[in-house]
Amino acid sequence: MFDKLLDKGLSKALKKGVLEVVHHDGREVRFGEPHPDFPEVRIRIADPQVARQILADQSLGTGEAYMDGRLVIEKGDVMELATLVGANNAFEGRRKGKTGFARRARNMVFAQLKEANKQAKARANISHHYDIGNDLYRLMLDPSHMQYSCAYWPRPDMTLDEAQEAKLAHIAAKLAIRPGDSVLDIGCGWGGMAIYLARHFDCRVTGITLSTEQLALARERAEAAGVAGRTSFELVDYRNLATSGAQFDRIVSVGMFEHVGRPQFDTFFDAVTRLLTDDGVMLLHTIGRMGQPGRTDNFTDRYIFPGGYIPALSEVISSSEKFRLIPTDVETLRLHYARTLRSWYARCQANSDAIENMYDARFFRMWTFYLSGSTAAFETGGMCNYQVQYVRNRHALPLTRDYLVDAERQLLASTSVAGTTNP
Repeated sequence: MFDKLLDKGLSKALKKGVLEVVHHDGREVRFGEPHPDFPEVRIRIADPQVARQILADQSLGTGEAYMDGRLVIEKGDVMELATLVGANNAFEGRRKGKTGFARRARNMVFAQLKEANKQAKARANISHHYDIGNDLYRLMLDPSHMQYSCAYWPRPDMTLDEAQEAKLAHIAAKLAIRPGDSVLDIGCGWGGMAIYLARHFDCRVTGITLSTEQLALARERAEAAGVAGRTSFELVDYRNLATSGAQFDRIVSVGMFEHVGRPQFDTFFDAVTRLLTDDGVMLLHTIGRMGQPGRTDNFTDRYIFPGGYIPALSEVISSSEKFRLIPTDVETLRLHYARTLRSWYARCQANSDAIENMYDARFFRMWTFYLSGSTAAFETGGMCNYQVQYVRNRHALPLTRDYLVDAERQLLASTSVAGTTNP
C-alpha cells in the first residue's frame, strides 16, 4: 500500500527529468520525461519500510534510508537526486499564500521544544557539528581561509579559494573599519575572518566560539599567519561576553545566527546592542528564508544542526528593531551558496575514501545527503543568504554606498580577485 502511495506522490511531483524506482519486490516504475536541463536518476528501494518512512517524513525518511543503504542510487548520484526533486518543485513556481494557523502553531511549538538553545544546550549543539574533527573540514573547505559559510562569486569561473577571499573582502568593506578599531567576530569558526581583518586593517580582532576544535585551530592558524599579536580567540558564549561590559567598534557574525534559535533572537540582538559602541557598525551574515517563517526539517535537526533555525528576513528585522538597531544595508545573496555547496560536495567526493576512513560509509552518505539537499534548497528552494548591516547611530556611516564599492575593489585588487556582478 505504501509503495503505491509513494508512486502516486512521485507521479504528481516529477514532470521534468526522469526518476526510475525499483521497489523492494522488484517492481519498476518510471516518473517524468527526459529534459535537457533535468537529470535522470535510478534508485533501488531495498526495504519494504522505506516507502512508509518517506511518506511520513520526506527529508528524514529519505535521508535515513539513504544513509543506511536501504535506498541505493544505481544511476546518477545523491546530488542529482536532490536536484531532480527540488527543480520539479521550485520556489518560484509555488502559489503565494499565508501559512495556515495550524502550521504556524506547530512551528512555534517546535521552536520552543527544539530551538531554545540555552547556554548549556547551545554548546552541546555546536559541538555536535563542529567538533567532529578538523580533518574533515580541511578536506571540504577552501584551504586558505577555511570558511564554512557562503562564498561570494563575482565571476562564475572563480575557484572556491577566490570566492571565499571575495566574500571576506565584501564583508570587510561593509564593516568600514577605521584605524585602531576593535572588532568582535561572533562565531569565529577556524579564524579565517579574524585573520583576514587583522592582515588588511589596523585593528585588533577578538573571535569567540563554542567549539573546542575550532578554537585550537584558529589560534594555530593566527600564529602561522603572523597575526597572533592582533587577534585573540576565546571559548565563550556571546551572552556571557555581553554581561562583561566589553564593547567593540565593529561586530561581525558570519554563519552563526542560524544556530541561535528563534526563542533567542531577542537575546542575541540585546547582547549585540550592549557589545557595540555608540558609533559602531555590525554586519550580520546568515542563511535566510525567502518566504515566510517556517521550521527546520527533521533530518537537519537530528543529524546536522540540532537546535538550528533558518530565519525569514521579517524575523531578523522584527527582532533587531526592538533594540533600535538601524539596518543601513540589506543584501540578498540568491545563488552564491548553491555554488559554494557544489564546490564542497565536489571536494568531498574527491576525498571520499579519506572521509570514509575517518568515519565510515554511512557517515559519508549522511554528509553528502546534507550537502546535496542544501544545494537544492538554494538552487530551487526557498533558501538564500542575507547580509544585514546595522548601526546604532545614523551618522556612523557615509550617506551613500560608494564607500562599499571603493573599499571592496581595493581589497580585491590587493589579492588579484576581481569582479562586480552579483548573481
